[in-house]
Amino acid sequence: MSRGLNKVQIIGHLGKDPEMRYTPSGKPVTTFTVAVSRTWNNAEGEKRSETEWFNVVTWGNLAEICKQYLVKGKQVYIEGHLKTRSWDDKEKEGVKHYRVEIVANEMMMLGDRRDSNNQTHEAETSSADALNTAVEDDFPF
Repeated sequence: MSRGLNKVQIIGHLGKDPEMRYTPSGKPVTTFTVAVSRTWNNAEGEKRSETEWFNVVTWGNLAEICKQYLVKGKQVYIEGHLKTRSWDDKEKEGVKHYRVEIVANEMMMLGDRRDSNNQTHEAETSSADALNTAVEDDFPF
């Protein structure tokens, strides 16, 4: 039997502050968007750029960390897998909606450690294994 691979890695900036809610069983879930921009030169040598927006979902301890430390504009590294959700439209019978999300299992804060108030955030001191994530100040390579 062959194995598949569903792994996503992105580096970008938060489009808005994360939103956290709880499932009926009490498990925290945090969602946010990340904008990833790329630039290139076309065949005529003109500089081009485009921005792709990604919906990110985090669960458990990682959800709590994201809600506590991430703010709009913050640069982050996100690693996880793609998940497509679907649901039926409540107002239009027979219409189905789809949404592709990155379900993150790792997040690293990048860039300047200071927020808009010039206060330094301290990273969580718990082990990455216990949190199922890594919260770092600098990108490792």
